[in-house]
Amino acid sequence: MSNIIHITDFNDPSLDVYVRLTGSQLRNKLEPEKGILIAESPTVIEVALNSGYEPISILTDERLINGAVANIIDRCPGIPVYTADRDLLTKMTGFELTRGALCAMRRPALPTVEELIKDARRVAVLEAVTDSTNIGALFRSAAALGIDAVLITPTCCDPLCRRAVRVSMGTVFQVPWTRIGEMPEDWPKVGIERLHSLGFKTVAMALTDKSVSIDDPALKAEERLAIILGTEGDGLSKDTIADCDYTVRIPMKHNVDSLNVAAAGAVAFWELTK
Repeated sequence: MSNIIHITDFNDPSLDVYVRLTGSQLRNKLEPEKGILIAESPTVIEVALNSGYEPISILTDERLINGAVANIIDRCPGIPVYTADRDLLTKMTGFELTRGALCAMRRPALPTVEELIKDARRVAVLEAVTDSTNIGALFRSAAALGIDAVLITPTCCDPLCRRAVRVSMGTVFQVPWTRIGEMPEDWPKVGIERLHSLGFKTVAMALTDKSVSIDDPALKAEERLAIILGTEGDGLSKDTIADCDYTVRIPMKHNVDSLNVAAAGAVAFWELTK
């Protein structure tokens, strides 16, 4: 049976992961093996557990101990379960725990790009996407629409930050992903060459004079595609576009020239995984 601990001291260091550590501190880039993520809501926690993530502790509304969180507690024997009434938790965390539960979990070691995509046919590459909401939405679309893996460039937002996990509804735990390079100089030239060496044709989602339509039959005929989506606002860098095999546009009406990156990703994933 997990250890139910009623919170009496908000300064307890055991609660730091929930209320005092920054996202960067949780990620712990200097010692990745000590990195922690926060899964929020019983649904998302269950997805993480089903995907093999290791729980460290739980913070929950005491009214859910024998309700919505009971099954999670049963699945995590021996870990601390910190609890208090909702008003106290709101005071401690600074917001209402409307979803009822948080779970601190260990971050797994990331695979190499080569390991991750050795059997993949369609992968998404996210270039400098910095908004955690967009990251979460892109992962959710990738999961729903059959993308085999996601690659994150060095300047992207962390897919395991709390908001991205929440927006993705836990699909960040289901879609295989890793970083394609650790330093800014690892992308785009080095990274795209790496994709080419692994047998992928690269697709830059961008509006240029040379863009082909996303329903171009040549794209469907490619055995392996890496679909590259760019940062909010500016889109892909000129160097990325120049180094890619295809530049692809989504046909639009009413003089609309672009979509939000998450929306564009969903369209691209749907069309290019057919």
